[in-house]
Amino acid sequence: MPTAYVLLNIEIGAEAAVLEALKKIEGVEEAHRLWGVYDVIVHINAESTEKLKAIVTKQIEKIGRINSKLTMIINNQAPMLQEQVISKLVPLIQ
Repeated sequence: MPTAYVLLNIEIGAEAAVLEALKKIEGVEEAHRLWGVYDVIVHINAESTEKLKAIVTKQIEKIGRINSKLTMIINNQAPMLQEQVISKLVPLIQ
């Protein structure tokens, strides 16, 4: 299941409305206000990479009043690839 975290910069004064709209989007697991460079962080789980892309590029954009966003997709394949490499190397070392 593809997972992403999205950091958003929101227009001043629109944070509460954007946060409320985000929480209504299917696939949005959590959305929280932040203090710092970004105003909101969104945790998204989707059934497929295509669905994740649609949530980030279409559904979140429809909300409006978002000045910028930074999307970070979780790479769950790294541990599996590491295990595959190790399983191939162990017989060579022994």
